[in-house]
Amino acid sequence: MGEEDEQKKKMMRKPIPPYMKAISGSVGGIVEACCLQPIDVIKTRLQLDRSGVYKGISHCGNTVIKTEGVRALWKGLTPFATHLTLKYALRMGSNAMFQTAFKDRDTGKLSYQGRLMSGFGAGVLEALVIVTPFEVVKIRLQQQKGLSPELLKYKGPVHCATTIVRQEGILGLWAGAAPTVMRNGTNQAAMFTAKNTIDVILWKKHEGDGKVIQPWQSMVSGFLAGTVGPVCTGPFDVVKTRLMAQSRSGNDVKYTGMVHAIRTIFQEEGLCALWKGLLPRLMRIPPGQAIMWTVADQVTGFYEKRYN
Repeated sequence: MGEEDEQKKKMMRKPIPPYMKAISGSVGGIVEACCLQPIDVIKTRLQLDRSGVYKGISHCGNTVIKTEGVRALWKGLTPFATHLTLKYALRMGSNAMFQTAFKDRDTGKLSYQGRLMSGFGAGVLEALVIVTPFEVVKIRLQQQKGLSPELLKYKGPVHCATTIVRQEGILGLWAGAAPTVMRNGTNQAAMFTAKNTIDVILWKKHEGDGKVIQPWQSMVSGFLAGTVGPVCTGPFDVVKTRLMAQSRSGNDVKYTGMVHAIRTIFQEEGLCALWKGLLPRLMRIPPGQAIMWTVADQVTGFYEKRYN
């Protein structure tokens, strides 16, 4: 009888609403951005380095500090933090809504395919609505060398965005949209599916069961879930960065699109160039997911304990 009561209690638990998932993701995004911005700056510099100026991660970081100061490692933090906050809010909230739509109407269960499609849909949505324009601004700011405002083309995030729109048109903010969609869609399909699977296997935690896992457990799950995407989507990330970095206002457009960029990079720089910046991505994304999920799981866990 006790077991039956427990099963009934689980069936009566309220699902975590999408808005709570959105809030948990946005809070996690703020913390992640502040901690990991230097790694993102180094990744961007390495991906834009065509002549071999930087010899590796440490050399790149030391060079930036020596020539531009420590503050340069936090270039683009404002758009990056804003971007992460909005991105995670949209990602977590839309993924929850997609999962609701893909659940079996009779059993209320979500299939493996439904979880993958929910993650992919959330990734595509965030890429088009938030990620692409914010990353265009962030990358344009990060590729500028030096700290003297009078020597920089872009004076800040707002000035950068308005300059791009004025010189390149509104679509200039969506440069590199195609590889961004492919990267984010694939990333989120893998990440959400992996996170759920790891939680079940390691901690016996099922979504909505009322169990709140410890922060260190969330950190382990988030870190492991965040390692798959960067390896699979490396070429899309490099191409995205190259397309976003080039100005479309002059005659110096080197890459005309995603396929052309992949082919050109492969021909001129070799196959490995399509995975440039992979190591700093692995240094940034898995720890970033660890931080974000640690915060997000505690927020949603608090909701589950209070209202279930």
